[in-house]
Amino acid sequence: MKKNNPVLLIIAREYLTRVRKKSFILLTILLPILMAAIIMLPVLLMINSEKKQHTHVLVVDETEIFLNAFEPNDNVTFSYASGDITTFKQDILQNDKYNCILHILNNSQALKSNLYYKDKVPNSLPSYLERQMDDIFFDRILQDSLHINPAQFEKLQELTKADVTTIQMDEKGNERENIAEINEVIGMVCGFFIYFIIIIFASQVLRGVLEEKTSRIVEVIVSSVKPVQLLIGKIVGIALVGITQFVIWVMLTFGILLIAQIAAPSLMSGSVSETAVPGAEIAADTLPADFSIFQKINEYFSVSFGEIILCFFFFFVVGYLTYASLYAAMGSVVDNESDSQQYTLPITLPLLLSIIVVPSIANNPNGSLAFWFSMIPLTSPVSMLVRLPAGVPLWQVFLSMGLAVAFLVFCIWFAAKVYRMGILMYGKKVSWREIFKWLRK
Repeated sequence: MKKNNPVLLIIAREYLTRVRKKSFILLTILLPILMAAIIMLPVLLMINSEKKQHTHVLVVDETEIFLNAFEPNDNVTFSYASGDITTFKQDILQNDKYNCILHILNNSQALKSNLYYKDKVPNSLPSYLERQMDDIFFDRILQDSLHINPAQFEKLQELTKADVTTIQMDEKGNERENIAEINEVIGMVCGFFIYFIIIIFASQVLRGVLEEKTSRIVEVIVSSVKPVQLLIGKIVGIALVGITQFVIWVMLTFGILLIAQIAAPSLMSGSVSETAVPGAEIAADTLPADFSIFQKINEYFSVSFGEIILCFFFFFVVGYLTYASLYAAMGSVVDNESDSQQYTLPITLPLLLSIIVVPSIANNPNGSLAFWFSMIPLTSPVSMLVRLPAGVPLWQVFLSMGLAVAFLVFCIWFAAKVYRMGILMYGKKVSWREIFKWLRK
């Protein structure tokens, strides 16, 4: 009878133990929903509340400049009156003829006004009224003081208005409109997100090694398998947990986007072009004719959305394996989690430093700081993800990946050497000098 591979057994044990936990299931399902709710719910609530609430404004103008001058819209209408403001304030308390009173004061020093209301008015109403008052008052000055026709002045403004569009060119000369602010935000979000998931899953490896060592279970396990096999099984098993969670997150995120498109098509209007949206021809039979959510997402990035997902997956896996190997090695040389901090802190510092410089990298993704941080293997998982939405030359992406893989091979070799010596050592604090001596054995 063929003997089972011990590494596969350890991988299966680590994987099944974690995916069956309630915390894994809840985090896997709730995180995409929570993220989507944080982004979309306030916007949808604001849009719906602004659409549903109609505001009737009574304008009491002492200057007589704004009489019959405000322009109504679907949500705001105006009435005009003159007289004692005290009387009108009493009226708003006693009946519902109007929602608020805009009292424009006759002040020679400045244009001042008060907005009185009983029930809550939309938050955007004061700024909406201010913009209209500014325009009306400016037109009045143009016409009365400078004798300039406001319509002609507005036309002149339109003709002399500057418009700068940022267009990025790739190495082949292809042009693409680039929205720098959106790229910066998306890059920072990707950088922070990959930092947290790498730390979370690598810390699980550290805790797992410490639990087995402190409970002495490892002594029983290594009687049947080699320490290196145990190390590989533990790291790969938890890696598969992270990959499973990542794939589910992506699928749920796309599902939420589909639901958002169907539920609120007005937020993402347009049409789908099969040439503009990768994969649109595959889903053409299943999506509405006006479906455009992936096109809208693709417009926000200087690289394709699929490229960002693939690079995120690569740097997550390589970054996790790198830090998990180092964490496992450090966990094997101590007897408790508090002692492990002195060994894991030097390893974690580069990753923490990459988080500190995220704003600088996002602001200047092609600068020397961004380049070198995206090449150093211990900082590249965060830094390259921050740079990617703004567009990174392909050779830099492949160079960063190659360096990350080469360093991962070194980390696995280092971890295997240290783990083999440290996992069965108790009651002794190991110095860094002694750890490096183990590498020669």
